[in-house]
Amino acid sequence: MLSVIIPSRSPQYLQKTVNDLLNKAEQEIEVIIVFDGIWAESSEFNYDVDERVRIIHHGIQFNNYGMRASINRGMAIAKGNYVMKIDEHCMVDKGFDRKLKEDCEDDWVVIPRRKRLDPEKWENIKDRRPDIDYMFISFPFKKPNDKTCGLHGEIWTERILQRKDILIDETPSLQGSCYFMKKKYWDEVIGPLDEKHYGPFTAEAQEVGFKAWFSGGKVMRNKKTWYSHMHKGHRGKGYGFSNAQYKQHGIDAERGRKFTRDYWLTTKDYKYDFEWFINHFPNMPGWEGDWKKRIEEARKLETI
Repeated sequence: MLSVIIPSRSPQYLQKTVNDLLNKAEQEIEVIIVFDGIWAESSEFNYDVDERVRIIHHGIQFNNYGMRASINRGMAIAKGNYVMKIDEHCMVDKGFDRKLKEDCEDDWVVIPRRKRLDPEKWENIKDRRPDIDYMFISFPFKKPNDKTCGLHGEIWTERILQRKDILIDETPSLQGSCYFMKKKYWDEVIGPLDEKHYGPFTAEAQEVGFKAWFSGGKVMRNKKTWYSHMHKGHRGKGYGFSNAQYKQHGIDAERGRKFTRDYWLTTKDYKYDFEWFINHFPNMPGWEGDWKKRIEEARKLETI
């Protein structure tokens, strides 16, 4: 069985997501929704009409434990031999579950090809941009609102075009909106997600991806199937917070970015280290030359 975990705080498109998962799965499935800081009344939603759906409420209105805690709690009760985390505003391919299982080794984190979703029309956006198949870890830098030079995930367009015919392939990183693996691999290597050091939300993709690569596993893109994630240009709250929570989230995010960078750049807790990772993807943009020296220079720009 496949257990699908959905952390939810802004359930605007959650019903569509759940229906899509249930209708397009070809094998046994359970969907575990973890409502984080909200209470979904049965009079408003229909999640409980299908016996394959399980619901967890934690926290109270206007309070929340965070996405990491929600994922961890859902994974803890998952009954499946396989687990998948997905955001609450995603559409999936017919037979996504079977196709992902067919190409999943014991130590793989697998991500379907990512498309862009128009959530109102509930259809894929069709434009000239290619589907998102690869992401890389960008050289530590500051985005406009960051105080910390962190390790961000970025779309690797050149690799998308160069390796378009390789259907099962390695990718340095992922977005975090969807990932799939064997439950045993989650229990023994990937999970639970670290709430103490990263905070409730930040760098989920980096934590999952680095744990896999550094332990000797792999992060693999499966282009034989896909999911479609809500395009950020469309209306939708994402993982919603109140104004006060957004302020606290900003503080937690900076701390999480700093921990992500400092820990993974220097850790010796795993089979491999960051230098091995860079050598494994030698053409990853931004990491040419003396990257260690340039990291120290980037840190001088920080205000945290």
